[in-house]
Amino acid sequence: MLTVQNINQYYGGSHILRDVSLTATPGKVTVLLGRNGVGKTTLLKSLMGLVPIKSGSIIFDGQPIDKATPYDRARAGIGFVPQGREIFGRLTVEENLRMGLAYKSGFTPVPQHLYELFPVLRQMLGRRGGDLSGGQQQQLAIARALAPGPRLLILDEPTEGIQPSIIKDIGRVIRQLASGGMAVLLCEQYYDFAEELADEYLVMERGEVIARGPGSEMEAKGIRKLVAI
Repeated sequence: MLTVQNINQYYGGSHILRDVSLTATPGKVTVLLGRNGVGKTTLLKSLMGLVPIKSGSIIFDGQPIDKATPYDRARAGIGFVPQGREIFGRLTVEENLRMGLAYKSGFTPVPQHLYELFPVLRQMLGRRGGDLSGGQQQQLAIARALAPGPRLLILDEPTEGIQPSIIKDIGRVIRQLASGGMAVLLCEQYYDFAEELADEYLVMERGEVIARGPGSEMEAKGIRKLVAI
């Protein structure tokens, strides 16, 4: 679904991403690990077109998208859940969900399966997003990204600041989405959560991928030590 080959990116004179390559496959969760400041969020923003790459290629579903705008990438079938959630605090839950459908017809209904994935949202449709707890906001952010029916879901630190019970719910949803054939790229610092979900993993350090492999080998390869703070 997604093939990234040797992308490089700079901020000023700083070389932030160094020949980064990765793939995200339908039906699998690819986990991106690394300490703070190694370039993970920059990589995800590059994949969404929020940050331009200097060189390399990004192929989505067989088509090059490295020159495409962020909204064209969303229309092509990429959903993005940014770090910090970035929901609209003054809009209701339902209005936030409809923002995920912004490029579709105004008569497009909010998909009902989102309320099956996140039952709490159905109970809070009229509540403002800013009045939700952090965990509820994270569920809303994921549901908003899922509303238009993406084929690839990119999540940046979805467990950050979230209570353990909701972390379990988010993990369940991610696994369910992958089991349904979606490609998932998960950027995560919470090692246990990442290891539990990973079909494939990558570790970044100083803008480079320094380790990769099947998720089942993470513990044996000592990946926990590579990402420990």
